[in-house]
Amino acid sequence: MKAMQSQCCSPDEVIFGTDFHQSLYCHLLCGLIFREEIQLVSSTFAHSIVHAFRTFEQVWEELCADIRDGVLTSHITFPSVRSAMAKLLKSNPELADLIHKKCSGLSNWYGLIPELFPNVKYIYGIMTGSMEPYLQKLRHYAGDLPLLSADYGSSEGWIGANVNPNLPPESATYAVLPNIGYFEFIPLKENVEEHVQDKANASFLSMEPKPIGLTEVKVGEEYEVIITSFAGLYRYRLGDVVKVMGFHNSTPELKFVCRRNLMLTINIDKTTEKDLQLAVEEAAKLIAEEKMEVLDFSSYVDFSTDPGHYVIFWEISGEVSDEVLKECCNCLDRSFVDAGYVSSRKVNAIGPLELRVLRSGTFQKILDHYLGLGAAFSQFKTPRCVGPRNNKVLQILCDNVAESYFSTAF
Repeated sequence: MKAMQSQCCSPDEVIFGTDFHQSLYCHLLCGLIFREEIQLVSSTFAHSIVHAFRTFEQVWEELCADIRDGVLTSHITFPSVRSAMAKLLKSNPELADLIHKKCSGLSNWYGLIPELFPNVKYIYGIMTGSMEPYLQKLRHYAGDLPLLSADYGSSEGWIGANVNPNLPPESATYAVLPNIGYFEFIPLKENVEEHVQDKANASFLSMEPKPIGLTEVKVGEEYEVIITSFAGLYRYRLGDVVKVMGFHNSTPELKFVCRRNLMLTINIDKTTEKDLQLAVEEAAKLIAEEKMEVLDFSSYVDFSTDPGHYVIFWEISGEVSDEVLKECCNCLDRSFVDAGYVSSRKVNAIGPLELRVLRSGTFQKILDHYLGLGAAFSQFKTPRCVGPRNNKVLQILCDNVAESYFSTAF
């Protein structure tokens, strides 16, 4: 690593490789070769780290064989990658035996990261918002290593710094950087009664609150962020909903809540990405008792029935009985606590929630779909609410349904 003058253990040919699966395999192999020097495991999103070590579970014996023989697997086909790896990969039976012994001695892969990389200090990446569902699995791999949530930024610009890195990612707050742009905040004080009035009276005009400045926000209130940047964006709405948790000196500390436009709605209900995440976490406790886990999830609103209903897609790590999955479906339905949803379900203005259990590898197919379109893996986020513009993703989900259950909770 010192010879490469890089903070990354992989050569450029691997980092910039055009085949994600081959690059990931080589990343893992380089990590094992330089295991004593690795001090940090990092990626843009927590999902990427979890995916990498789930892949490791499947290929670790092949990696050990490569290290033992000093020959790269034939699955890696790009000449430039093979050439770069050949300079690093030398026969090392002792290292191969050590890795094999450590992996064989783990219980369900708990503490995998510190076992592989004994000098790692922490895990770093974006772990809030849509990444929170991956924290449980990431902690499983990390063992006692701390998880550090990255600073708060977006494609449009940087927003805040994590000034309390010792806090767990779920509690992370970000001090707004006032010199990096001009920030404004739209207060969010919507409620179901206002929404009902808006629906009942077509002439009713719901005026959105005026944006307020950085120093005018109040602790405990939620806002949508607006940024005017040096790069040329003028009063650009990020679509992020944040909550003011306090102040760092005179600048507000924000907690990311959810994306404003990711929402399930049929009648007067407003179910956010955060609401969906909490419902899935609650229902997943039932299969956790069976030593299973929800690997990933998504959702959409099915208007093909009358009334329309929520559809939740789950990919599960193994087989779960029908009785448990039926109860999971009911638990999901009960866990949506939005007043508009609950009242609509009680009067059948929203139909029974449907839980669709997917075949193994479905979300990998979705990832491959986006990678095929040219997306970078480090920037990939599983779509939590599949809208009408995501027909291909919805088709992948629907084509891979193994079982379907309808709620009887209401």
